[in-house]
Amino acid sequence: MLPGQQLLGPVGVLLRPDHRHIPGTQFVGRRRPGVRREEVAVLAGVGVSWYQWLEQGRDITVSAQVLDAVSRVLKLTSAERRHLYVLAGLNPPVLEVAPADRDMCHGLQRLIDAWMPFPAHIMDVYWNTVLYNDSAALVFGMRPEIVQNCLVAFFTDPIYRARSAHWEEVACEVVAQFRAACTERPQDEGFQAVVEQARELSPRFAELWKQRDVRPGGLLRKQMEHPVVGTLHVESTQLRVPARPDLAIVLHTPLPHTDTAEKLEWLTSPEGRRGLMYPVAG
Repeated sequence: MLPGQQLLGPVGVLLRPDHRHIPGTQFVGRRRPGVRREEVAVLAGVGVSWYQWLEQGRDITVSAQVLDAVSRVLKLTSAERRHLYVLAGLNPPVLEVAPADRDMCHGLQRLIDAWMPFPAHIMDVYWNTVLYNDSAALVFGMRPEIVQNCLVAFFTDPIYRARSAHWEEVACEVVAQFRAACTERPQDEGFQAVVEQARELSPRFAELWKQRDVRPGGLLRKQMEHPVVGTLHVESTQLRVPARPDLAIVLHTPLPHTDTAEKLEWLTSPEGRRGLMYPVAG
């Protein structure tokens, strides 16, 4: 790379003076806006030759600490930092939420409201409930006064348990999926806090947790026995938003060849809500 050219090697990130400022550097007289490799190397605390080898993709030993130093100097986003790790042949770190994407919850609320009359909710990485629509409240009994964690509520909420026709079978899947979520952040103490709370409140969870089953979150069929409309057959699907890796959208879809869709439409209609005091007993 000629002096003054932008970084286009394996580091693969352009640092422009119009939106990235590095103290102590000058951009006067450059043919194209960018940052010199010498400047990056000095500020990252590595040798210029070594940094050039990194940029050229040579077979050198690279540590996560060095990549983090380079990332800080280049002011990389979380996605760019992950990409740098992949280029260096290291396991990429977990994506973090960019500040500009932290206000997405309003749009996500509109999304799950548009899913009506079918149930939908949003949870964080620890399965804490973030948002839910009216149908999720009516069908699953989601409400402010219960523990706002989907795992803990599954094992402790009497309304949900009374309505779940195959609670024991689903419980095994739920625990296995939560363990899979834990493996994505093995050093995160937040998961351990949820597990300890569930252990204290539910002996059955403690038993299932010891089995160490692991299954990725995906499709999960549920049969609910609602006290007003009767049997409901739904299929839950976990979806991720790349810009918000800390959140999962859980959409519940009526199974075909059942009357679940019609029942949900009636349950969430003004007629179905009329005279219905929430929460409805089991």
